[in-house]
Amino acid sequence: MKVTKELRALSSKELHEKLGEFKKELLKLNAQVSGGGQASNPGQIKQIKKNIARVLTLQKEKEAPKN
Repeated sequence: MKVTKELRALSSKELHEKLGEFKKELLKLNAQVSGGGQASNPGQIKQIKKNIARVLTLQKEKEAPKN
C-alpha cells in the first residue's frame, strides 16, 4: 500500500504531525456532515480513520523494544 510505505519512511516527530493533520481533517469533515451538509467524498471519512489507525500502529511499532 502506497500510504503505508510513505508513512513508514517518516520519523516519530513527523508521524505525530501527520496524525494531527489527519485528526484536524476528520474533525472538519465530521462538522460538515453533522451540520446537515454532505461530504464531498463520502468515502473520505472512512479513509481518514484508517490513516489515523495506520499512524497509531506505526507509532506503537517504533516504541516497542526490538527483540
